[in-house]
Amino acid sequence: MDFYDIRYLKTRSFSLNLENGSLEKPKYENYAGKSFRVLKNGSWGVYNGLVDDKLGLELAERNVMGGDVEIDQSVDSGHYEFRQRINVDSIDVEEKVKLLKEIEKELRADYIVSTRIGYIEYIREFRYTNSLGAEVSYTVPRTGIAIQAVGKDTTLQFLSKRLFRAGGFEVVSGDEPFEMASEITSKLKELLRALSPPSGKMPVLMDPSLGGVFIHEAFGHAVEADHLLRGASILKQTGIRVGPEELFVYDDPLREEFGFFPFDDEGVKARKKAVIEAGIFKEFLHSRETAKKLNGVPGNSRSQGVAEPLIRMSNTYIDEGDYEFDELLESVGNGVYLVGTRGGETNPATGYFHFSAQYGYLVINGEVGKMIKDVSLSGHTLEILKDIKIGKGLRFDPGFCGKAGQLVPVSDGGPPTVVRAFVGGA
Repeated sequence: MDFYDIRYLKTRSFSLNLENGSLEKPKYENYAGKSFRVLKNGSWGVYNGLVDDKLGLELAERNVMGGDVEIDQSVDSGHYEFRQRINVDSIDVEEKVKLLKEIEKELRADYIVSTRIGYIEYIREFRYTNSLGAEVSYTVPRTGIAIQAVGKDTTLQFLSKRLFRAGGFEVVSGDEPFEMASEITSKLKELLRALSPPSGKMPVLMDPSLGGVFIHEAFGHAVEADHLLRGASILKQTGIRVGPEELFVYDDPLREEFGFFPFDDEGVKARKKAVIEAGIFKEFLHSRETAKKLNGVPGNSRSQGVAEPLIRMSNTYIDEGDYEFDELLESVGNGVYLVGTRGGETNPATGYFHFSAQYGYLVINGEVGKMIKDVSLSGHTLEILKDIKIGKGLRFDPGFCGKAGQLVPVSDGGPPTVVRAFVGGA
């Protein structure tokens, strides 16, 4: 064999859900997995199973076919232990339940007909070795709360917020969950009486949540080098201008958000990457294999469990600019201000995207007007980026990114931004 690597993963999680004030049964989950990869004659052989290393490698080698795979052979070693400021194991279940019940009080209103609050803690222990001599390991906890509510008047409206980060119970122990719940309650009341959105191409002020989803979905997936090799990316080469000099976009797995990791799932030390620098596209995201083919740098291979490592983002964001919020509103003039996201679709091969916001506001003569509901925006990524205005106030939102049936934790974000896009009903 030309190369092998071994991944060992152990996870444990605990979750609570409070639905309409009633507690569901607490859920405990434990998982252990092991994956063996062998590269021989230009092809991978893989075996997953909790067996000893010698047998696992023999079984993986039996699955080798033929091919032309080569890999980057950089070697990293080290151990990382994420320090929880408040260890989740030091807080008993009763206190965690009490927290959810206290948050639920912020959601009580005669127009709110359904609520759900979820708490989760998840600890990932990872070990990696390979035939080049790499030995890495880490333990990273992730903790968070998700809050959602449904309001009813003549129609039903839904709002949700999530707070997930790398860390222990300190992630949820402050005022932030209560502020999120209070905001949902007040915005739902307003949303039940909101107007329908305008339609057409116009200036759009995106809040950090929607702007973060845009840069992750519409641009970030096109930066994954496996999409480039399949001809499924609007980006064909680095060094091209994609935005103004004020535009900086980073993918940073070392930022202690939900997408944090110290080493990727191919044992490569994590680093902050400038994807766009002063408006110039600088770097694709790589695995060991694509880095070898395209003369790049690996470090973005991730997997759910011990499934096949795929090129994935981590914490992806637009960096802060110089505009104050009022200056952004003034630049909009007459348009819309859109807040939050309810998902959408994007095609990294064409650059087309379509996202729905949680709600928005009319902007009239540079002033925030009445709330609008069921609103979406669409456009083409590179066209949008050419004329983006970037504000101050960096903020992140957590989520799970899906690819080839696998989900991994990520965060995306940025400051408020102004673009020109098509607006319409969701």
